[in-house]
Amino acid sequence: MLRKVTAYFLIVSMLSAHFSRFFIFAGFELNKNYIATKLCENRDKPWMHCNGKCYFMKKLKQAQDNDRNSERQSQRNLFQEASISEANPIKFQSTLLQVISTPYAPGNLKQFNGTLFRPPRIA
Repeated sequence: MLRKVTAYFLIVSMLSAHFSRFFIFAGFELNKNYIATKLCENRDKPWMHCNGKCYFMKKLKQAQDNDRNSERQSQRNLFQEASISEANPIKFQSTLLQVISTPYAPGNLKQFNGTLFRPPRIA
């Protein structure tokens, strides 16, 4: 029983995070009269026909800023800089620092006698 409740709670919390704009829009549509008469910045200017849209846009911008801030915070948590103390210096193995020799040295390229692939010409 507890697992089901926890699972439902996690699903609802994930959906609410992704559909926050939908919830803002639904809240605006349900409370349009109250927002237009009490919360609108332009309620004293009826000729602008704002009807609470300024409040709605402000809430959408606030939700977008919250999303950006949470995204930045999660990126900071993922890419934290590692600080190395002077007491524990980094030691490299000598085998890691050796140069690997390759059979394709610049002098060996001159011995190539094959033809190069060229695409057919269109007449």
